[in-house]
Amino acid sequence: MGKQRITLSGNGRTLVLNNPVLTASGTFGYGLEYTPFGNLASLGGIVAKGLSLLPRQGNPMPRIAETPSGMLNAVGLQNCGFDEFVKRKLPKLPHKDVPVIVNLYATSPAEFAELAGKLAATEGIAALEVNISCPNVKEGGSSFGQSATMAAKVTEAVVNASGTLPVLVKLSPNVTSITEIAKACEGAGATALSCINTVTGMGVDLQSKRPLLANVIGGLSGPAIKPIALRCVWEVTRAVSIPVIGIGGISTPEDVLEFILVGASAVQVGTANIALPDAAFRIAEALPHTMHKYGISSLDELRGGLKI
Repeated sequence: MGKQRITLSGNGRTLVLNNPVLTASGTFGYGLEYTPFGNLASLGGIVAKGLSLLPRQGNPMPRIAETPSGMLNAVGLQNCGFDEFVKRKLPKLPHKDVPVIVNLYATSPAEFAELAGKLAATEGIAALEVNISCPNVKEGGSSFGQSATMAAKVTEAVVNASGTLPVLVKLSPNVTSITEIAKACEGAGATALSCINTVTGMGVDLQSKRPLLANVIGGLSGPAIKPIALRCVWEVTRAVSIPVIGIGGISTPEDVLEFILVGASAVQVGTANIALPDAAFRIAEALPHTMHKYGISSLDELRGGLKI
């Protein structure tokens, strides 16, 4: 894909992307795993899998299950931890040619701040993405993203600890009002919002009479959630003034353009990477041709242009 830079600016911080097609956390490993399938520098940005201060083993198997038009997962944020990521993963990424965005996982605002501070002091990181779908251990395990007050506290903690790094906040759709959470994160200093994380779901096997996932409940992703994601992006972009990155069921360049049409500034490709490891590369490459097919001369011209 030719150079079609996207600038995300909000609350005094700016992130410049190579183009509007990024990868979604948890579906693209650390980026290194996908180097056999395409040029990482051809992507708009790489969002690494959720990172915690210390390594995590994640949930017991089975933790991934196929569903009609989607996938359930309860991986449990398995990751190598901060030290291993900085020593062995990040140096191998082409961070001078493509923005590397690190997704953060923690269980308290103070822990989020500690991790953000460490990452801010690390060369090669372009931005942070805060996973507010994490459990808040001090509040009985409820998600930070289910409370506007807690979402704002986590966002503020990361913003204050992250120096000049842009801070994206990844919103959960499993809430009564996603716009309320979005406004709270914007007010707490978020640069942009990633919208949406997975939809809570479950699957069962009739023959064994057991759940498909050892964790019983997991996150639904893939084309099945695209209508929900489009609705959330449309609502959130009308409620806030900071940029929104659309996520949910994107597997074609047409999907990208639909998210831009409802107001997104960029997108993240997720589950499609697991089905087809070169999916994000192919979507990014095909996007200019698809724009030409639909008579779209620029994304700025299309963005938010939905006719109601």
